Amino acid sequence: MTNARRPRSFYYLATFFTLFLLFLYGPMVAIVVLSFQGPEGGLVFPMNGVSLHWFARLWEDSGAVDISSAFWRSLRLALTTMVLTVVISVMAGLAFRQRFAGATLLLYVAIASLIVPSIVVSLGIALEFRLIDGTIKSLGNAWGVEAIQRGYVTALDPFTSGLGAHLSWTLPFGLLIMFAVFNRFDPSYEEAARDLGASRWQSFRYVTLPMIAPFLIGVAVFGFTLSWDELARSSQIMGSENTLPMQLAALTTTVTTPEIYALGTLTSAASLMMVAVLLTVAALLRRRRACRSVR
Repeated sequence: MTNARRPRSFYYLATFFTLFLLFLYGPMVAIVVLSFQGPEGGLVFPMNGVSLHWFARLWEDSGAVDISSAFWRSLRLALTTMVLTVVISVMAGLAFRQRFAGATLLLYVAIASLIVPSIVVSLGIALEFRLIDGTIKSLGNAWGVEAIQRGYVTALDPFTSGLGAHLSWTLPFGLLIMFAVFNRFDPSYEEAARDLGASRWQSFRYVTLPMIAPFLIGVAVFGFTLSWDELARSSQIMGSENTLPMQLAALTTTVTTPEIYALGTLTSAASLMMVAVLLTVAALLRRRRACRSVR
């Protein structure tokens, strides 16, 4: 067996790829390392001690912004967005298996938000909710509803306008994945289940759902990570309660300590942890299906 020498171009391309990885992940690694500095640490190398001091500062809420509340708020919002993205994407994928009038136009409308600048989407949703606020206040004044006149402020909230903005970003990815899955799905499995007496719901639950489950994990990953990290679409529509990325953006103008690096590390770790959990679930589903096929 001859050992063929690699051409010189291989080493050029390998070097280029290595430099690309350093450019891509080098800043992240630097932020993670600097977040573990001691109490006297700064924003640049060399490090001044090693500790968890700046992570502890995040949860003390003694700084300019409330980090712990923003963290749990973002986590709840991301999980809600993830669940809705999966459910709506599956329902849309099932609906588009049948041809109906206006299906192509509806598809284009559903994914149009991918090409619209995020800040424009945020401004548009904010304007829509300001119109809703104005309508509610006008009706409250006209009908003499005291609760609206005294207590109503705005409908802008992470789980109203914020949820809608995040779904406008995550749903198109989920829809495109499910459309691709169902375009390749063999309906003969469902037909066989119905021939054996299964209802439509039983056919979906015991045949279709287990077969598309690994792809649902991918949709869930998109739904969570895109919502968790979203800033531009959140910038105008969260009302008085900010998400974690918005708090991180606020820290860049008010904090000059490694606390901001600790927050960046925490944000990235939470995102990676959720991805790892979902991938583990996908692996368990594949193993379970393989065991059933062996039986």
